[in-house]
Amino acid sequence: MMSGPSNPASAPPVAVVSPQFCVGYLVDLTITRKLMTLKDGTFGVTDVNGNIMFQIKGKVFSLHDRRVLLDAAGIPIITFQQKLLSAHRRWQVFRGESTDSKDLIFSVRKSSMLQLKTKLEVFMAANTKENRCDFRIEGSWFERSCVIYVGDTNNIIAQMHRKHSAQSILLGKDTFWVTVYPNVDHAFIVALVVILEEINEDRSGED
Repeated sequence: MMSGPSNPASAPPVAVVSPQFCVGYLVDLTITRKLMTLKDGTFGVTDVNGNIMFQIKGKVFSLHDRRVLLDAAGIPIITFQQKLLSAHRRWQVFRGESTDSKDLIFSVRKSSMLQLKTKLEVFMAANTKENRCDFRIEGSWFERSCVIYVGDTNNIIAQMHRKHSAQSILLGKDTFWVTVYPNVDHAFIVALVVILEEINEDRSGED
């Protein structure tokens, strides 16, 4: 049984994308990977009442694997794409629809170690030396169970697990249940879970 901080509500806000996505209570999100089409692969993000909170759209056949996170009104919030020719599998996340380095918010890379466990490291744009990660994702991708921590601490900011339902099996959808801790940017967490999914579904590379 995974446990979080003794009093997560008292932790300082984690506003990576924007403070508007931080609220003072636990947020449960459902992230569903919809059926792929030739044009794009889309994730939908809903709250406990089934209301759409975010959409993730992107082109399958493009030079870069690129995704755009849109809010419920369809307004682009962030763009993330896989960086080509990098030493480790790495995704970069930019503000709005930009892919300019000046608009870089953070990047995510896969650990260089060959391992059964999932481990991704998250670096904020200002952390150019990358001696220590700002956030990390650990867990078992096989079990679809992962935890997002602050840096190298045991402070949990979100947890993800696979959601099984008759509908998801019938429609061939991958569905994940994500619990975001109080005062944590849920747009940031959604981006991390989608990148985690993309990295683990991409079997073309060895890193």
